[in-house]
Amino acid sequence: MSVDVGGFPVRKARNFPLHRTVARFVRDPLRELERISTEAGGEVARIDLGASRPFLVTHPDHVQQVLRGESENFVRDGTFWRPLNSLFGDSIMSEYEEWERSKRILQPVFSTRTIRSLSDAMARAINAAVVQLDEPARNGTPIEVLPEMGRIVHETVIKVLFGDKIRQAEADRMIPAMEQLATSIAFRFLLPFVPRSIPLPGDAAFADGLKVMDETLYELVDRFRYDAGEGYDIFTALCKARMTEGSGLGDEWVRSNLLAMWATSTETTTVALTWIWPMLESRPEVAGRLQEEIRRVVGTDDVKPEHLRELPYVKQVVQELLRMYPVGWIFPRIALKDTGIGGVKVKAGQTVLVSPFLTHRLESVWENPLEFDPERFGPERVRAHHRYGYYPFGGGPHQCIGRHVFNMEAELILTSILSRYTPSLLPTDGPVQARIGATLRPNQPLHLVLKPIDGEPAS
Repeated sequence: MSVDVGGFPVRKARNFPLHRTVARFVRDPLRELERISTEAGGEVARIDLGASRPFLVTHPDHVQQVLRGESENFVRDGTFWRPLNSLFGDSIMSEYEEWERSKRILQPVFSTRTIRSLSDAMARAINAAVVQLDEPARNGTPIEVLPEMGRIVHETVIKVLFGDKIRQAEADRMIPAMEQLATSIAFRFLLPFVPRSIPLPGDAAFADGLKVMDETLYELVDRFRYDAGEGYDIFTALCKARMTEGSGLGDEWVRSNLLAMWATSTETTTVALTWIWPMLESRPEVAGRLQEEIRRVVGTDDVKPEHLRELPYVKQVVQELLRMYPVGWIFPRIALKDTGIGGVKVKAGQTVLVSPFLTHRLESVWENPLEFDPERFGPERVRAHHRYGYYPFGGGPHQCIGRHVFNMEAELILTSILSRYTPSLLPTDGPVQARIGATLRPNQPLHLVLKPIDGEPAS
């Protein structure tokens, strides 16, 4: 292998030219990315998008280099980070000093000690939210999955992570606005290099949703301007940091971090818990084993945090769910200086895309990767996984600080629902597939009929 003057081994990336991909990208961008990833087979790929030619990195060794080994060189900046930066500003979702400061202030909220202290409150909030499904269950009325999972998650997050400081009227504005932002950002996510002066579908809806979020969040910031309240919650941590003399932190910084934490603590959990139902429907033996474990340990009682220690299969199911549909499906990075990945030279200023969704579907990494199989995370098999063959929360310094909260919340919600009801997914209009946005949502509404464990639904 030859070596260039910069000392990097020379190897060309697998090139996917625009004229061969554009039609499929327009028709179904996620399927085309999957096709490119499969064809590249873990090699570094170069995707020609016309105005941009990012590298696509999927092999676990290469992912580890980008997210951990050279994390200071591959930063959250550049064209592909622009849509998220317009949403979250200088917050924990940014880079450099702004990210370090926000992480330092928010990290204690997500410490193991704090999460343990909040676990009972989280379980109580979840049980109270899930029990509201009793009426449609007893009436045999189908529920729409995504809004109901969202309701349970939001009620929990508001009470626990935001210290119950968000009023119902404010939540009633923020929830649909966040939904609007998450769905309308899709085209800017796919075409980040298109200037803002050129309108794209979804731009008007995005602007409307952002306006509602800004108005509501700034009202909240103003209400707690002189009294941050008590507790170990996101709101209190941010407001106290701003009130510290000489902090230099203003209302916009609090707003940006509130929006970032609201989005990452609600949207990701809601979408993940929406995907669990078609996954269980596709594997009735997995659903049966899951229900048997829950009913043996929990019965029909309220779920408690201490139950989770006795529910290893629940944990495996959630881990496999995140393999299939990771909470962050793609991580854009830009190189600050020349380097090499897998023998391919990457120049300063070039974009690298890292995707857990694609890595988790590589046949060279996972056997039968498209099959939902929680046994992958059994005690014997889990040790064989490459550290960056499975990274649903990212990796390195930017690994999601709320990952432990997500796991506990998802396990408690899943357990609470299945301790009370036997769910059946209603037939869908064709295959249930993911569509691109800030998160990977199903391409159609999903509906469940819930049969109460203690009796038949009313006729």
